Amino acid sequence: MSIFSSHITFAQESDKVYSIDEKPFGIPYGVWTAKWWQWAYSIPVSINPAYDNNGTYCSLGQTSPTWFLPGTYGHDVTRICNIPKGTAILFPILNSECSYAEFPHLKNESQLRICAKDEQDKVSSLYASIDGHKLENLPEYRVQSPLFNITLPKDNILNLYPQNTQGVSDGNWVFVKPLSIGNHTISFEGETVDNQDNNTQNFAVPSGWNYNTTYLLTVN
Repeated sequence: MSIFSSHITFAQESDKVYSIDEKPFGIPYGVWTAKWWQWAYSIPVSINPAYDNNGTYCSLGQTSPTWFLPGTYGHDVTRICNIPKGTAILFPILNSECSYAEFPHLKNESQLRICAKDEQDKVSSLYASIDGHKLENLPEYRVQSPLFNITLPKDNILNLYPQNTQGVSDGNWVFVKPLSIGNHTISFEGETVDNQDNNTQNFAVPSGWNYNTTYLLTVN
């Protein structure tokens, strides 16, 4: 990972990213994170942008006014992606999600919330930059979603049978305001403590996703 000496101050940062208290395009931040998960889970693993090594599937399932960008599993990656002008970008540095499908012993929303929080508490460090400028205050961009519906298709990324379920997410996110026309670079990664158990290694927890993801974006 490249370490840049240029940092964005808090005032400058607020001009580039939404705070978790804002409602981008009239929708609460936490609801947007739920929409990110619904998008990510709706795409089969064979063409899922989260397992894409070069950006081929970056535009799959995307709609304005917000595009969703995922991290990467198991290795560093650089993806090339074209973004329509006037479009915001939401990505997780590291995030967690617990659903009834993954954890059938959980019986209510409160238990799902505790599960997601416990997994997200394993995150030990966070890094994100926009055009080489390191973002500060990243722990402040942690948010839980409302309870949301999930549809898992055939060949889903959880490796579970197709079904409808519900889940809650917790995560550290960056919600980038629309970028200017031209070329931009977004890079992010995090670290986790090594306390993952064998029962969650295939599910939506931070471990395994703590690798560098870099997007080379063209806004046009």
